[in-house]
Amino acid sequence: MTYAPAIVDDAPSLMTFDAFLDWHPEDGRRFELLHGVPREMPNPLGSHEDVIAFMKLVLGMHLLKVNSSWCVANSATVRPRRELMGYEPDVVILDRPKLKDEPLWGIRSSIVNGCSIPLVIEVVSSNWRDDYDIKFSDYEVMGITEYWLIDFRALAAVRAIGKPKQPTITVCYLTDDGYELRRFREGEQLVSRVLPELDLAVADIFAATG
Repeated sequence: MTYAPAIVDDAPSLMTFDAFLDWHPEDGRRFELLHGVPREMPNPLGSHEDVIAFMKLVLGMHLLKVNSSWCVANSATVRPRRELMGYEPDVVILDRPKLKDEPLWGIRSSIVNGCSIPLVIEVVSSNWRDDYDIKFSDYEVMGITEYWLIDFRALAAVRAIGKPKQPTITVCYLTDDGYELRRFREGEQLVSRVLPELDLAVADIFAATG
């Protein structure tokens, strides 16, 4: 299943990131900016939203428990270093002390510095190529320390999640040479380097879909 960029009558042919933040449909639909074109995000399934809600709850409770200065953002727009791009990640953890250096946070709830984001999560849907290819590259270049791809429906290609295809969580750890990948599946315990005390089983994340 694939989807096409939405056709929006009032959107310019090529949109800057600032123009994208100013522009917003009144009907509540969600968009991301890819190569200057506002692209409507796929209609979320209930199970997709269940996983997002579960991850925000679990991570939020964990951060409170360890008394961290980090927090789970309610929503945030991320501007990568490439021009004409802007993302709306499913889950974002922010380093609160570093938000003072974010020029757009106080006025646009937008993040431009990768060091402000210890962890970003995408729950994979029909636009999986964006998550595994475009966003993977941009988050890596930004210097976001950890990137999780939760593919609970095994939508991505074999090259991304291995063979046989099965529900997979891919964790990308930032190193001096770029992202180092590790895949986690049913029956395994998730390992996070930015949250080393996190006790979270892959099965618990997948069970959030009901």
